[in-house]
Amino acid sequence: MVEIPVRLLADDDPHPVSLLRPEGGSDFLLACDHAGSAIPRALGDLGLPDAERRRHIAWDVGAEAVARQLSERLDATLVAQAYSRLVIDCNRSIGHPTSIAPLSELTAVPGNRDLAPGHAAARAREIFEPYHDAIAAALDARAAAGRASVLVCVHSFTPVFKGARRPWHVGLLYNRDRRLADRLRALLAAEPGLCVGDNQPYAVSDESDYTVPVHGERRGIPHIEIEIRHDLIETPEGQGEWAGRLAAWLGAAWGRLRADAGASR
Repeated sequence: MVEIPVRLLADDDPHPVSLLRPEGGSDFLLACDHAGSAIPRALGDLGLPDAERRRHIAWDVGAEAVARQLSERLDATLVAQAYSRLVIDCNRSIGHPTSIAPLSELTAVPGNRDLAPGHAAARAREIFEPYHDAIAAALDARAAAGRASVLVCVHSFTPVFKGARRPWHVGLLYNRDRRLADRLRALLAAEPGLCVGDNQPYAVSDESDYTVPVHGERRGIPHIEIEIRHDLIETPEGQGEWAGRLAAWLGAAWGRLRADAGASR
């Protein structure tokens, strides 16, 4: 007997991918892995109260708003993911222990316990795969057209994690390729009063991340994951300020990287 795949998303559920400025003229391609906090109707509330579903364990607070304004300022394509990372984390490989986490920070997620394989597969098939297919398709199209691509992943992080206060205002994350990170860090070092994390509060790795290793490193294109402390971008004013700062820093860093590459030839 052929097993019929479980269907997760109903016709009235949000589409998993938001694509903004698909024809953007910028070299930058923006990705927002944890943009949304939606939960498919079939999953109810995952067994969590509203307060838990609104806080950072469910999504990257302020990140999508910053990414949208950054897209406008740079004329850059943005690929954003609509569903809560509690449903499936689109910056983790399928099968990773935190891909569909039964425990997030100190919060148990009842709706993620003891999932049948078909139900886990539906989350991957209907949410994770369309999001990463959209990023891959955008990068493929740019490569086919002979266009340069710089992948920028926009995230946010909590001011306090498991009781420990985090001092950084922004973190620059990378794995093996630090070309863009080094130039960004040099620019940010000149900003008075700014505490910058070098692979802090997280570090990118093949085990803990997906978007940068797969879409950035494997393609050999410049890339960076940017983490902004979310108390700085909870308001429209903060979101606008940080979008403006990032647009200027990214443009300058990419200009330096191109100039350095040209000088070394």
